[in-house]
Amino acid sequence: MASDQIATLAEEFEDRASVSTSTRGGGGSRGGRFRGGRSGGGSKGREVDLSRALSRLLRHQAANAGIDLDAEGYAPLDKVLAWGPLRTLAPTFEEIASLVRTNDKQRFTLKPASDGDETSTLASDWLIRANQGHSIKLDNDGLLKPLGLPDESGVLPEGSVAVPETVIHGTYFAFWPGIVSSGGLRPMGRNHVHCSVGLPEEEGDVVSGMRKDAEVLVYVDVEGSMREGGMKWWMRGGGGDEVV
Repeated sequence: MASDQIATLAEEFEDRASVSTSTRGGGGSRGGRFRGGRSGGGSKGREVDLSRALSRLLRHQAANAGIDLDAEGYAPLDKVLAWGPLRTLAPTFEEIASLVRTNDKQRFTLKPASDGDETSTLASDWLIRANQGHSIKLDNDGLLKPLGLPDESGVLPEGSVAVPETVIHGTYFAFWPGIVSSGGLRPMGRNHVHCSVGLPEEEGDVVSGMRKDAEVLVYVDVEGSMREGGMKWWMRGGGGDEVV
């Protein structure tokens, strides 16, 4: 199975679990059951369909669709919305803007094009990117800042940021046996493993890097892995709320 298919399957599981939680009428922490096919749940189901299509294109299939991403992973919104699966859904600009603003993993960012108007509702005036989860290779400098360890005087390496006190990867019971059998957390077709620097109850309803209905929380010793294992970690630029 291709790497982008593996990543997309994981995203679809998370999206369907979220819809199941929403449509049951309960807000518990369990993701719930799902069946294959298009997501249901009325407006929530449509939001998931849009999120899934945007993720698939911006994270994995932009090149195949003939869409060039810039160094920060942005693509012209009008070209994105012209892609077959999104053109079929025919979203309005207001729907896209609402999805970007309210998505519970902060998956996307919108910004005006160089000559765009911030008050415009024309897709041609905007750029959009996926904030994480790419299998497409991007320039890390455009999206990420390296985590660094201070020297004896407490000074961080130039251009780096300090290791957060808490780093957590949220996942689901269905994925846990595979994580254990593979020897630990792995990108599974993406460029990085994504972790949060807080819990939903600490940061509000939106936490990048982890769903609020995650069933398993894996606490990561980032500093130890850097000191003892020589691993490299980054902080996602912008919100500064996700470690990869």
